[in-house]
Amino acid sequence: MKPFTKGITTGMLLFSLNTAPASAMDGTMKDDMMMKKGHTLLLQSATENADLSAVTLPIFEGKRGGETVWYVVTESSNKEDAARRKVHYSPKMANAKGTNAVEKVKIANGMIEFTGSVLFTPVRSVVPGPTGFPPKEAKPGAIGEAGYTPLIELPDGTVLNAPHVKNSTGEHDRTVSIDVKNRKGTFKMTQGFFEGKVVHYTSFNASDPGVAAVEAATYTPRLAATPSKGSSGPTSALIGLIPFANGQTGKMNPARQGLSSALMGEGDPFNIVQEIPFGDRALLYTPMWDVHIAVWKAEAITAKTNAAQMDFNTVARLAAEGRVTGPDGAPWGAIGVVVNCPIVSIDQ
Repeated sequence: MKPFTKGITTGMLLFSLNTAPASAMDGTMKDDMMMKKGHTLLLQSATENADLSAVTLPIFEGKRGGETVWYVVTESSNKEDAARRKVHYSPKMANAKGTNAVEKVKIANGMIEFTGSVLFTPVRSVVPGPTGFPPKEAKPGAIGEAGYTPLIELPDGTVLNAPHVKNSTGEHDRTVSIDVKNRKGTFKMTQGFFEGKVVHYTSFNASDPGVAAVEAATYTPRLAATPSKGSSGPTSALIGLIPFANGQTGKMNPARQGLSSALMGEGDPFNIVQEIPFGDRALLYTPMWDVHIAVWKAEAITAKTNAAQMDFNTVARLAAEGRVTGPDGAPWGAIGVVVNCPIVSIDQ
């Protein structure tokens, strides 16, 4: 699938303009936040800053040949391992084993030995189009090598989500700061929706170069092999994500949502996630998101019924009613792009 075409394309989907520097909170501030009514930190290894614009995670040292690489871990397919690491338990990631989306790694002297890493040297460039979306230009600032994927299989069969965030070529584009001495890194977050609630997540990888550019993520072609597009059940390694292409705009407009708004500098696009690692359906969650871009039909725009949506199933009904389509008038559904976006917290 071509990343760039005229009109509404499969690239440039998930933009966050939350680029102001943010510092990590200390333990006391984290405790205060946890006591705030309505906010729940889901990723227990994480610390959020005061305005929930950034997350601080432990970083780990690994090797790629003789080179040192630094990575984070946000999910594990093994329940006991996830509990020990204080990360999300995501058994669905194991469904990607045996595909090109997963790299089998070795461990030597307590360190993971990777086959490939990331070239962080390119300069990221995103230039909005006349109406924001689609952008005039979108070039990723980080490109995964042929051997690289964030999904790794340990010798015992456990699958981890372990994206690289630093090596000799530079740092991940979402990085606020990386403290090698104290082994922690801080990364920008994005706000989205889940069943009417606000969720906070960060983005590390995308299988499409345009998406990677707009998301400030690493372009990772191997993630395109993650099974199974269009399926969110227990046998898939994916879960659905909806970005709206053409929602309402206006920075102060409470009905604002979508890529055009975000690319015009009005804030996050308020994407919709299908599952989160919390509640009765937590085991359906995976950080590998199956992009379902949604496009309001002209009639909805004219009637101003294209207000912000907050629930995956509601958008599915809108599509069934003919009010929402996929790109270029195609039926709404998965477009074949995979993004790696771990959920960090939820406002309830």
